[in-house]
Amino acid sequence: MTYINRAIEDTLKKRFDTSKSVAITGARQVGKTTMTKHLYSDIKRINLKNVALYNNAKEDPQGFLENFERPLFIDEVQMVPELIGAAKTILDETSTRSNYLFSGSQKWELMKGLSESLAGMVSILELGTLSLREINNISFNMPFIPTLDYFKEREKNLNKYVNLWKIIHRGGYPELYEDSPRDWEDFYSSYVRTYIERDVYDITKIRDYNLFYRFMVSVAARTGNMLDYSSISKDIGVSVETVRNWISVLEKTDIIYLLEPYYNSHLSRAIKTPKVYFRDTGLAAYLTSWLTPETLENGAMNGAFFETFVINEIIKSYINQGKDYRKRIYYYRGKDKVKKTVNGNEMFEENEIDLIIEENGILYPIEIKKTANPKSEMASAFDVLDKDIDKKRGIGAIICRVDYKLKLRDNLYALPIEYI
Repeated sequence: MTYINRAIEDTLKKRFDTSKSVAITGARQVGKTTMTKHLYSDIKRINLKNVALYNNAKEDPQGFLENFERPLFIDEVQMVPELIGAAKTILDETSTRSNYLFSGSQKWELMKGLSESLAGMVSILELGTLSLREINNISFNMPFIPTLDYFKEREKNLNKYVNLWKIIHRGGYPELYEDSPRDWEDFYSSYVRTYIERDVYDITKIRDYNLFYRFMVSVAARTGNMLDYSSISKDIGVSVETVRNWISVLEKTDIIYLLEPYYNSHLSRAIKTPKVYFRDTGLAAYLTSWLTPETLENGAMNGAFFETFVINEIIKSYINQGKDYRKRIYYYRGKDKVKKTVNGNEMFEENEIDLIIEENGILYPIEIKKTANPKSEMASAFDVLDKDIDKKRGIGAIICRVDYKLKLRDNLYALPIEYI
């Protein structure tokens, strides 16, 4: 098996060298254990899926940890949350760095427990599925932001991506990029079954596999759209409250991401509903029965999948640097922009901006289009951000299928996906 270098490796090593402990979160099978074993092969690893180790840790978490020398790698630590409190007792008594590496696939519970119990003693990182940079072995690691400085740096290491729709369809789970990759449909069939029967059951105790599967299909069919709990409720025949709870399960386990809307007192007509995105387009394609790259590329959901893929790539560029993207990226949809009618009257028209990146008080608007023929009119909604007098509007971008960077007008560029 050929190991694929992960973009987060340098960040992990720096954090582990300077922190008392580090936690790596992420969905199942994104490569948390593989990466950690590759980087720290000399560190003792405890896998809490081992029944004997699990029972010992549950019975006496403090004594369990004291039996092992540090540094220590504890895999799937969310299975025995009592270990976090036990680790706190040990870390309180030492000034040594690099004590514990934790990993877990139930992000919210793990992060909450760690941030509350180990405040100031743990650095939390998130690992996603493989990015285009990783798949193509590109070492460039800056988080994506459409500035001239970023363009200049990115152009020093710019490679043309081939077979893009094959990658969108395949998804980013490392097992699908091995020398002898597993069959696509077999992989995702097994993945979904294991996910529902183990991860979902651990959280919800639900036993109806088929019902939760239909729920996942319903959500996957809405990737790139505003989250409508009522519509999903009617689709699968459960209550809205149940849908809310199950959405939180998908989010906790890194199956989906909710993109929050951008609004404030200056943009008072903005919609405040989040949009839902699957964290892996291969998994979403499997659930929605797009069984080949060709049918996906030419199908009715191609725009939603392209948008989902681009937003995920941007998110990965941030998490691989250990940055909290949730405080940086938004979308906008609302009726804050005034349009004059042919009669000279004013009316509010609805506009949408696919993505807004906020950095140092500057808002960078981004439109995502599958087209290879972008027009400046596709960015007509961007100037609604000028109403936010507390922030400046930066360079805008249309990320699309052009072959090279195009300047469409002042402060607006069309970018190929290779620039992410």
